[in-house]
Amino acid sequence: MKVEQTTFISNFSFLNLLENNYVHIIVCTVAVYFFLILAIRLFGKKELAQLSVFDLVFILLISNVVQNAMTGPDTSLSGGIVGAASLFIVNYILKYLEFRFPIFGKAIQGEALILIFKGKVNNNNLRKAKISMDEIMETIREHGVTTIAEVDLAVLEVDGNISVLSNQYNRKTSRRRRAHKIITREQ
Repeated sequence: MKVEQTTFISNFSFLNLLENNYVHIIVCTVAVYFFLILAIRLFGKKELAQLSVFDLVFILLISNVVQNAMTGPDTSLSGGIVGAASLFIVNYILKYLEFRFPIFGKAIQGEALILIFKGKVNNNNLRKAKISMDEIMETIREHGVTTIAEVDLAVLEVDGNISVLSNQYNRKTSRRRRAHKIITREQ
């Protein structure tokens, strides 16, 4: 009788639950999702908006590696659907928590960093964001500004883009990879 109880209890243990293929896919998918959020958060905002060829190759390789970690040997359609559904559900929950609890959003997304204020460079924030003076100069030139003294405000946004508010041109621009958005001060 004692052997039967041990077998019965071990049949419902967490490890045996993970042996169920779909539960295993869900747990691994959620774990990889949180790992990638943490890694991207530690990697830095700047890199999200400024992908080089090396960064693109790196992301493609990471996606292939983590795909194997999420679904394991299950390459079936149902395994892929379970993994994708897990990602959608976790993403929905995190977006809801970010909306409902702003402090949670700040912990996940981070905050915007002021890089230049009234023509003065904030070197601490440049170091924190790992942005060189050459990069900040390139960015302000892309916004049509020639010197740092002409910049009222330059901000590294949470999405990795750098917004520049220039006193010379009386407009705000936000650098995008393929598009520029221009917003006047009155807006």
